[in-house]
Amino acid sequence: MAFANKGDYDAAIKKYQEVLQQKPKSPDAFVGLTRCYLKKKQVAQAYETVTKGLQVADAWPVRVALGEVYFRQGKIPEAEKEWVDVINAGHPAARAYLGLARVRWAMMLNKSAKAMIDRAHELDPADPDIGSSWVATLPRSDRIKYYESSPGVANSCRLVSKVANTTIPLLDLMPAPNYPIGGGLSVVLNGTRTKIMLDTGASGITVKRQTAEKAGITKLIETKIPGVGDRGPRNAYTGIAKSIRIGELEFQDCPVEVVERQVVVDVDGVIGANVFEAFLVDLDFPSKKLRLSELPRPPSQGDDPLALKNNEGDSDDQDRYIAPEMQSFTRVYRFGNNLLVPTKIGDAPDKLFLLDTGAFNNAISPQAAREVTKLGTDPGLRVQGIAGSVKNVYSADQAVLQFGRLRQENQNMVAFDTTSISDIEGTEISGFLGFRMLRFLDIKIDYRDALVDFKYVPNPGRR
Repeated sequence: MAFANKGDYDAAIKKYQEVLQQKPKSPDAFVGLTRCYLKKKQVAQAYETVTKGLQVADAWPVRVALGEVYFRQGKIPEAEKEWVDVINAGHPAARAYLGLARVRWAMMLNKSAKAMIDRAHELDPADPDIGSSWVATLPRSDRIKYYESSPGVANSCRLVSKVANTTIPLLDLMPAPNYPIGGGLSVVLNGTRTKIMLDTGASGITVKRQTAEKAGITKLIETKIPGVGDRGPRNAYTGIAKSIRIGELEFQDCPVEVVERQVVVDVDGVIGANVFEAFLVDLDFPSKKLRLSELPRPPSQGDDPLALKNNEGDSDDQDRYIAPEMQSFTRVYRFGNNLLVPTKIGDAPDKLFLLDTGAFNNAISPQAAREVTKLGTDPGLRVQGIAGSVKNVYSADQAVLQFGRLRQENQNMVAFDTTSISDIEGTEISGFLGFRMLRFLDIKIDYRDALVDFKYVPNPGRR
C-alpha cells in the first residue's frame, strides 16, 4: 500500500480497515494492517489483528505476518517455525526469507542469512525492508554506490599492535564505599589517559565532551545515542581518535561518540565489550581481569587482521563455529552489539534478557514480571540511563532467573518498561542481567559465534 511505503501508517491503517469492511476475509488487508501496527510499535494491536486474521483467513501471508509478530514479541523459535513451514509448503514468501535472515543473523549464521536475504531480494526487490537489509550485506563500496552517497564516517579503525593474547586489569568503579557499579578500563585516547566503564550493553567508545576536548577529538558529524530513559535518544557527535591504547593493544583512526555530560558517574565514558569481538573476551570480574585470547579458527577462516569493531563494519559471511572446547557455552542471540540471553523466569516461557554489565542491577519488564509475581511501587527506586531517568519504576516481589547453567533468586527486583529498547532491536527484551550479579561471575564471550559461558566464582575475594 502506497501510504505504508511512504511511512503514513495512520492513513494506511484507515485504508486497510475500509478494505476489511468490504472484504472481511481479505488476507492482504490483515497482513497490511498487522505490519502497520508493528511499524507504529503497537505490538499488542498487531497480535490481536493477526490472530483475528488467522481465524477468518488462514492463508500463508497471514502466517508470515504472525511470524513477524512473534519475532517482535521475543518468541524467536516460534517465528522461525512459522516462516520455515511457509517456505517448505512451496510458497514464494519473500518476507519469510527476510524473517529467517534476521533469525540467522541473530544466531551468527551469517552465510545462511546471506542466502536467505538474497532469496528475499530476488523474490521482492521493491520491498523497502528487504531492500535495506539486503544492501547492508553488500561491501562498503557497493553500498556507497547504491545510496549514491558516502556514510558519515568511514570505518578505517584497525589494530596496529601485533597482540594475539593479553590480560588487562579491570578497575573498581566505586563512587561510594562498598558500592561497586561496574568494572573499568584505563584507556589512552590520543595520549590522554581516561577511566572508562566496560559495558556489554554499549557499543564502541562513548566519552563526555570534556574528555573528548582534552584528547583533541573534534566533531565530524552529529548523531544521537538511544538508551534507557524517558527523554529519548541523546544528542551526540562522532569524532575520530587517531590512537587508542588499552593495555598492550593500540588501535588507530577509530570513531568515538561524544556526549555533553558524563555517561556514568565518576568515569569518563563507556566502552562496549564488542570492540574486542575479534578475540575471545573473558570478563573475570572476581579476579578483576579482562583476558583477550585468540578465538578458535574455523577450518575455512584465513588470517584476517584484527580490528576494533563498531556498527559501521562490513558484513561477515562466516557461519557460527562452535569449537569442541566451547560445546558447553550458552547459545545466545546477537543483535548488533547486544547479546540476548534466553532466560527462564520461574515457570514462565523463556524470555530474552540483555547481558548488561553497565546496568547496576538485574531488572525485568513489568509485563514479564506479572507472569510470575506481584508488582509494587517504591518511591525510593530510581533508574537512570543514557536517555535520562525512567519515570515509572516498580518492584517485583520475587523472581527466580535461570540462564546458562546458573540459577538466581531475586528479591524485590526492579521493574520498568523496556519497550524503547525492544523497539530498537525489533524483538522483546524482557529484562537485564546486571553488574550486581555479574560481578560474581567469570564470563567468557565469543561475539563472533554468539556464545557465552557463565561461571560462578564462590568467595571471589580469595582468588
